[in-house]
Amino acid sequence: MNPLRLACVTVLTALIGAGCAPREPLPAPGAEELPPLPAVQPLEGVPADTVPAPPVTPRPRPAPRATAAAARWVQRAPLTERRTEVSATTDGQYVYLAGGFGPPQGEERATAPRTLWRYDPQADGWTALTQIPQGVHHTAFVHLNNRLYLLGGFRETSFDPVGNVRIYDLASGQWSEGAPMPTPRGAIGFAVLEGRIHLVGGNAAGPGAVHDHEGAAITEDRSVNTHEAYDPATDTWQRLAPMPTPRNHLGAAAFYGRIHAVAGRANGNMEMTVHEIYDPATNSWSAGPAVPTGRSGIAVLAHDGFMYVFGGERFGDDPKTFDEAERFDPRGSRWESLPPMPTARHGLGAAAIGTSIYVVSGGPQPAFHFSAANERLDLGR
Repeated sequence: MNPLRLACVTVLTALIGAGCAPREPLPAPGAEELPPLPAVQPLEGVPADTVPAPPVTPRPRPAPRATAAAARWVQRAPLTERRTEVSATTDGQYVYLAGGFGPPQGEERATAPRTLWRYDPQADGWTALTQIPQGVHHTAFVHLNNRLYLLGGFRETSFDPVGNVRIYDLASGQWSEGAPMPTPRGAIGFAVLEGRIHLVGGNAAGPGAVHDHEGAAITEDRSVNTHEAYDPATDTWQRLAPMPTPRNHLGAAAFYGRIHAVAGRANGNMEMTVHEIYDPATNSWSAGPAVPTGRSGIAVLAHDGFMYVFGGERFGDDPKTFDEAERFDPRGSRWESLPPMPTARHGLGAAAIGTSIYVVSGGPQPAFHFSAANERLDLGR
């Protein structure tokens, strides 16, 4: 072959080979060269060319909601004294009961017991925890951050409203006082929302207001629509949008970021079915579906995504106490009935632990009647 032609072929072959060879990617302008990735080590007992699939974590399923048909009542150890117009709360382990009237002694129509009781569901027994500084009934009573808060109510056996905020520290066993309520009153709706204690409605009857000889009604009905919130962190009060309907002996509960205020009485109407909902985001109220059974002197709580309403009373030509147990489901915006309480009562307390609700004390007849009942509603699943 001609030497010149041979040289051209050689050069051309070299150029073609260089064009086909893989090239290193150029780093982006200004970027540092990255170190090489470490070699993948095969798992023991797994061929090197086999890539194991990543483990799959199953998504937890939400707990099934309790159905009304599955609920059952069970009798538990009664309170060691009879009361009515009590309040109850829980820390998730125990039920606490405070305030109320006790049976009369001598010529008194009632007494004002001061014992703060603790109920242990595991032992099914009651313990006298401490003495409240002053007898009070129709009071708000909540647990928050390992403290028990007793707010407002009526003094001793009178219907003089008080504005005290009494705080019991469960760790130290000591009482202290918080900033007093701006509007003293009793028979209040109360609920804890976002770390604050909301008080709605109630009766600010004032000195001299009493029941009649049957204990049937306050002679001076000063039902209010006042809405005030107490912040334990700052020991301060804030006045918020008033509840649309003034009433007392109502119930309230907080869930899904709102406060629901239900039932109650005012100006002779003993069987109100009002249901009003407070939205803190807008500081405003709206109407909710009416309570199926109008009544007052009820126990109300929120639990497991529902609002529960227990018992109650009415006066008038056909006085009675109620054994109704009803609950509101906000997801369906509807009410449903539960099995009735074994003992009809008003002025009772209620607290939920686990899948059970404890309904304690209260009057089996309207006005000044008393019981030591402790009935547990097992919600089932």
